[in-house]
Amino acid sequence: MANITRWNPISELDDLMSRYNRLLGLTPGSEGPGGKDLFSSSDWTPAVDIKETPEAFNIEAELPGMSKDDVKVTVQNGVLSIQGERKHEEETKDKKQHRIERFYGRFLRRFTLPENVDENSVQASFKDGVLSLTLTKAEPAEPKAIEVDVQ
Repeated sequence: MANITRWNPISELDDLMSRYNRLLGLTPGSEGPGGKDLFSSSDWTPAVDIKETPEAFNIEAELPGMSKDDVKVTVQNGVLSIQGERKHEEETKDKKQHRIERFYGRFLRRFTLPENVDENSVQASFKDGVLSLTLTKAEPAEPKAIEVDVQ
């Protein structure tokens, strides 16, 4: 049996634009033509894997070089937010920097949760630069029948 994956053209366009900007040397947060930031929402975007089991959704975000104190996870009105900041090392006078390819600065990822997720059950762990979140599925709410009196 084959798995069905929903195609998201917006994320593919976003990925294409990111590759194009890197090719031209325009990194996120740098100023492009006209003096405007290329990405206004965040300086970089960590890679995320989302997996589903019969009991829960599991999200893993790659956050190399960060600690758990640099990351904040919130759930509000059916939206899971992962935000934080990876700080750039202070430059010292005795060290030359020949190439900087890693992204630094703030990030924000938001995910709309399905209706069958218990928002109060989010569990988080952080190990080896990977943030792991488990969102337990909830039983769908049964519709409540209301009797209407006709006069």
